[in-house]
Amino acid sequence: MTTMPKGWLASSNPTVIFEDNHIGHMKKALFEADEATLDAVLAEYGMAPGAVPPVEWSKPGTYIQMMTRRQLIEERRKNDIILVPIGCTENHGLHLPSATDTLFVSQIIEGVRRYFRKQDIPIALSLPPLNFGAHPYHHYGMPGTVPVREDIAREMLIDMMLGLWNDGFRKIIMLNNHGHLWMLEAAVQQFQKRYHLPGIFRAMDWHRAVRESFYTHDRGGDYGSNFVHAEEAETSLALYLFPDMVEMALAVNTKGKSYLKEGHFDTSVDPYHRPGRWSEGEGHFAIELSATPEGVVGNAADADAAKAKRPLAMILRYLTLLIEDIRAAFPPGVLPPVEEVTLRTAAEMEPYLREPQSEGWKPVYALPRIGQSNIF
Repeated sequence: MTTMPKGWLASSNPTVIFEDNHIGHMKKALFEADEATLDAVLAEYGMAPGAVPPVEWSKPGTYIQMMTRRQLIEERRKNDIILVPIGCTENHGLHLPSATDTLFVSQIIEGVRRYFRKQDIPIALSLPPLNFGAHPYHHYGMPGTVPVREDIAREMLIDMMLGLWNDGFRKIIMLNNHGHLWMLEAAVQQFQKRYHLPGIFRAMDWHRAVRESFYTHDRGGDYGSNFVHAEEAETSLALYLFPDMVEMALAVNTKGKSYLKEGHFDTSVDPYHRPGRWSEGEGHFAIELSATPEGVVGNAADADAAKAKRPLAMILRYLTLLIEDIRAAFPPGVLPPVEEVTLRTAAEMEPYLREPQSEGWKPVYALPRIGQSNIF
């Protein structure tokens, strides 16, 4: 094992290192785990190989929109963290459905809910507010890809966050699988600049959060090519999570067209730590409709369901750690100090922080705005 500087952990591959903390230790263990170990982890979340439930959007009691008001209130009192899947409608090739991104994140958070339910800790889930998402410029024109204007998608998310906060869900985690992270980050920032509310708010690309699990063979990973779009990685995930919606006979291998030498821009999960993320530029490569009209960018034909196990196990474990850390710092009903995380006073916020519809409670929509119009 290579000797590492203080604060870092070496892995079985000398090119891959992890932080010496609880998250790094978890990632290292799963990066090096054998298939039986991965299967055991996935089984804890009700996602054992060949036994993954179909997406539970309509299952009674899974999402807040699909439970009675009584059940919602009882669950929120036990846990006020809510997970929100963020997806889109996007061409993922002839072999995959256009809801692929939304299905991934929905099934992941459903697994997290199943895991915590065993401990009598309900994890609230919200139906996806974005079945149609914002898109980068190079997606435009692709049939089957339905872009929503960025400002509209952002405002939809801000309104969603405000409504959830008003109902007592004041720890909101948006789990994303689609290429509009900059818009999600803007939603979080604009939400706070506009309303100044205490809480925990996060937007995250799940695949980037566990990028090590998508590493290629030369770095000790399971993949022959890097994660891009509808290719080896995403098709492998689809084969594991919703195989009945995959037509592998139609999967193809493609290659995008770039005009610059490699090294300037990274791919989807930032495996190379290059100077720019893929979303930080346009014009240096051909748009999707021109270069990869198949709707696939990469080697979809090389997919295998077994390759999905490591990333799924790692994101499920990471979300578990995140939820446990949030609950340890801020148990149900407890929020970060008002006067340390907002420009408001504790006295001003007191009635708005009470349980919804309890005595003395005021809805957040009545809260005066700071430096802006009071028109919501």
